[in-house]
Amino acid sequence: QVQLVESGGGLVQSGGSLRLSCTPSQSIFTIGFAGWYRQAPGKQRELVGTITKSDIPRYVDSVKGRFTISRDDAKNTIYLQMNNLKPEDTAVYYCNAGLTYYVDRREKVLDAWGQGTLVTVSS
Repeated sequence: QVQLVESGGGLVQSGGSLRLSCTPSQSIFTIGFAGWYRQAPGKQRELVGTITKSDIPRYVDSVKGRFTISRDDAKNTIYLQMNNLKPEDTAVYYCNAGLTYYVDRREKVLDAWGQGTLVTVSS
């Protein structure tokens, strides 16, 4: 099953930083448009931000100025840099992306999700 592999979660104190990474589990897939989501305990999954294939990021208001989404197409990887973390940022963070691949030279796109990585911010 195609997946996105995430890494970089962990425990950090309030005001600290973490960087999450997201890359396809198989090299035949190329990341296109991508987004980061998070789900806090007892809450619904929410969007954190997105990044286009042309490297244009957008963010929800609650993380603007603190989080940065970037991509390294040479590494086929999406990043979420999180600075000045707050306890309310505690959640499982998920990567979502459209993955491009080819079958008989025909381009196809598959919507994929990562398994989630836990970020815990202590006060």
